[in-house]
Amino acid sequence: MSGGPHDAPPGLAARLPAARWATRTQFFCSGFIFATWGVHIPTVKAHYGLDEASLGLAMLAAGVGALLGLARAGRWIGRHGANRVAGLAGGCYALLLALLLAMPGYAALLALLAVFGLLTSVFDVAINTEAAAIELAEGVPRMSGMHGMFSLGGMAGASSGAALLAAGWPPLAHLGTVALAMALAIGAAAWRMLPAAHTAAADGDRGGALRAVGKPLLVLGVLAALGLVAEGAMYDWSVLYLQQELGSPQQQAALAYASFSAAMAAARFGGDALRARMPASRLLAGSALLAAGSMTVGLLTHSPWVALAAFAGVGLGFANVVPLLFAAAARVPGVEPARGIAAVSALAYLGFMAGPPVIGLLAGASSLTIALSVVVIFALALAASAPLAGRTGTR
Repeated sequence: MSGGPHDAPPGLAARLPAARWATRTQFFCSGFIFATWGVHIPTVKAHYGLDEASLGLAMLAAGVGALLGLARAGRWIGRHGANRVAGLAGGCYALLLALLLAMPGYAALLALLAVFGLLTSVFDVAINTEAAAIELAEGVPRMSGMHGMFSLGGMAGASSGAALLAAGWPPLAHLGTVALAMALAIGAAAWRMLPAAHTAAADGDRGGALRAVGKPLLVLGVLAALGLVAEGAMYDWSVLYLQQELGSPQQQAALAYASFSAAMAAARFGGDALRARMPASRLLAGSALLAAGSMTVGLLTHSPWVALAAFAGVGLGFANVVPLLFAAAARVPGVEPARGIAAVSALAYLGFMAGPPVIGLLAGASSLTIALSVVVIFALALAASAPLAGRTGTR
């Protein structure tokens, strides 16, 4: 990457510091909302009387909604700007939390989660587009730190959720409070993001980007999808794993999400420094092997506390997979950095949404412990493919 804020137009350069913090706030809110959903997955399961297969199907509904969102997100952001799309989609995404336990039945829950998934993907594309635009304008690595804010939000959402559950807060009160607070924070941050004219070009047509550049971005996108299948599985199933397989009370089980997110946040905030000191392929391989080993320990232990420590190791391992692959996408020869990041993020997001329902279906056919072994398998596949990722992003 080259350049810096002094290379940007004067009007844009003056707005970059505020936009950077606004975008960090959006990533934090995204993580907080997602963690709140993760903490209440057992609540939703019990409230609607679902088994693992039915819960997996509900998550699949969210994935289908996300696909519909991805099909339209690029066009909406190109037309209205990442700031407006993030404010509207993110605000509505937050408010839907309040309805998770208010649906009249399972069919209504599926519909709600489909809309939830659609808004999640559109919000995610908008804030990643903004992060890419800021990184390109400043000429300084920012992506790991932005994703670190997502993990920090996840840690805060999970730990506060665990504390409130332990204090006896009703789930409806918790969901309603988080929904309102996050909607207000997202709306306020959207006002400080870059104007539409500066983010439309950083998005492009996500599907078009894939069609235009072919194999290099496809390779990176598939690897990112592998990482996010595993990451999504940890977000959505680790809490239930501790509660159901290891017999933890819900307030302790909620710490599974918190330990994973806290470790991921810490590793991501140091990720840009590691990228400057180690070859990307070596860092990717080492990270993936750490995730595989930690997850193996977490699945073999009978102690909830050992499992919590193991899940933290998984978070450390997976923390910089996506930022590393996004950075490689920005260096593919002959491809604009923003277009490369957009294409890889589209495939990565598909993996993120596909992971939880796949785990649910496997758990319904066998057990949750066996289903979560997918995390180990995908981490080993990432480690084996690390040299390929290093050769793909060579500019």
